[in-house]
Amino acid sequence: MEVTSLSAEGKIVIPKKLREILRLRPGTKFTIELEGNRIILRPMKGDVARRLYGRYKGLDLLKDLEDEHLREAKDLR
Repeated sequence: MEVTSLSAEGKIVIPKKLREILRLRPGTKFTIELEGNRIILRPMKGDVARRLYGRYKGLDLLKDLEDEHLREAKDLR
């Protein structure tokens, strides 16, 4: 179990070990819920477009999709 404290400004430090396990980075946004007497913090998933930007650079995805459709059409004959 990790222990942390609340600062005068209302900030809580998430221990390094937990940040590493959850791959939390500065700027990570969280949802916060009250469940009974517990505070539940859940990291929000990042913007999908931002995470995927550049991942498929240089690939012709339209051509791949067209080829797949042609193969499927031939299989139906």
